[in-house]
Amino acid sequence: MAEEIENPPQMPTTRQLAAARGFVAKHGAPSRAVVENIGLAGARVVLVGPDGAMGDVLVAGTDAGAALVDAVEDLEAAEWDSETVKTVKIGAAHRRKMAGR
Repeated sequence: MAEEIENPPQMPTTRQLAAARGFVAKHGAPSRAVVENIGLAGARVVLVGPDGAMGDVLVAGTDAGAALVDAVEDLEAAEWDSETVKTVKIGAAHRRKMAGR
């Protein structure tokens, strides 16, 4: 009988942790983190600072995203609720970039 091979638990890398910690240090505490599944590519952890800045960290999957949030001091798990959305400040340059200009 073949043994089932378990996938190792997904953990964030030191580089991913450093990126999230750097974001919190630069944009303030507490910062918010929304973990979004992006399919086979893994997960995107969208970071939102209390100053309105947005950033992201790509990780292996949603479990790694949750582990990243748990491991970074002053980073809180969040959803795209009205409070999180109202915190985000998107400037004109970013809007032009999103429009493909």
